[in-house]
Amino acid sequence: MAHYTIIFTIFAYYLIHIFGKSNQQNKRSVDRKKKLSKDGLQKSWARVFNRKLLRLQSSSASLELLFQITEILLVNPKECMNTPDEYFFSIMAKHKEQHKKSIRFFNDREVRAVWDEENNKWWFSVLDIIAAINEQDDYQKTRNYWKYLKTKLRKENSQLVSATNQLKLKASDGKYYKTDTLDAEGVTLLAKQINNTKAMNFLDWFLYSDNTIDGQSKKKAYQLFESGILKTVDPGTIKCLQQIHAYLFGGLYDFAGQIRTKNISKGGFTFANCMHFPATLQTVERMPETTFDEIMDKYIEMNVAHPFMEGNGRSTRIWLDLMLKRSLKRCVDWSQIDKNDYLNAMRESVADSTHIKALVQPVLTTKIDDREMFMKGIDYSYYYEQND
Repeated sequence: MAHYTIIFTIFAYYLIHIFGKSNQQNKRSVDRKKKLSKDGLQKSWARVFNRKLLRLQSSSASLELLFQITEILLVNPKECMNTPDEYFFSIMAKHKEQHKKSIRFFNDREVRAVWDEENNKWWFSVLDIIAAINEQDDYQKTRNYWKYLKTKLRKENSQLVSATNQLKLKASDGKYYKTDTLDAEGVTLLAKQINNTKAMNFLDWFLYSDNTIDGQSKKKAYQLFESGILKTVDPGTIKCLQQIHAYLFGGLYDFAGQIRTKNISKGGFTFANCMHFPATLQTVERMPETTFDEIMDKYIEMNVAHPFMEGNGRSTRIWLDLMLKRSLKRCVDWSQIDKNDYLNAMRESVADSTHIKALVQPVLTTKIDDREMFMKGIDYSYYYEQND
């Protein structure tokens, strides 16, 4: 991370040098920050870059923040003449605020949440939960249902209504509006009020209590981010893919992490013959992975091979992200790819990879170390495998 700091410290010096002369004309206020000389500002910015940024937990977080600062300084160079401590306080506050919001996906439907610093807990959008459970796309119908349910609960003297908290959440138009929210306990009570199978499925997802093989595997997938295992594997290798598969399905399938010894087919398509796996998989492993096209070609070939009896898609999508992360400093925002579009494109990719590449490339993101991005990816990866 030190080299990032050095680079941007030098860049800060450069910005001050370029814009300082014109800004010097504006430094006639008695305010302390206006009395700083250009040299003093350069030294002050350099000191703050080193002191503040080294406190960040990761180089990617530092880099993201530094890019934000650089962008603002380029757009409004007069910011260079501000006291850096004061400027950094403002930027860091905005940076911290970004991490207090969360969006998770249940069957392709977002559930927004906001972090309560004082009480150390998340608050979840009631309307998002109702829309997700009822599979309702009409916002007004969702509001009316919640209005009806609140009236009913008030008559029953339920504590659920009093447990709601009005907080601002970002809407689809980019603006923030106040909306009813519930904490985790309230969400559980709300789902139980909507007495149907979909509500129970939502609860399984929300509480990580789904005891099916997919449900248990998904819990393991969530844990991958914190486990540190993904930092130790060698992306693009067969061993890496086996390690991912073994982690996701260990204790659930006796073949977890094991290359299949039987032939399999799906939807009328027969995957690679296991008799040729020693040569086939080595050929795939040796494929280059320096460009987007090369990485996608390698991913497609591994999908055609389908080296495991079950769980290939969920494992190879993580494998794909690891290759993109290492070579391009990117990963896929899977929440932007429609399930049916993805499945159709993967079926086509056996003969023509144009469609799947066109789906993936526009949704690449630099948020390679972002926890929420990883979790969204897991939500969608498992959603792709669900039978409609």
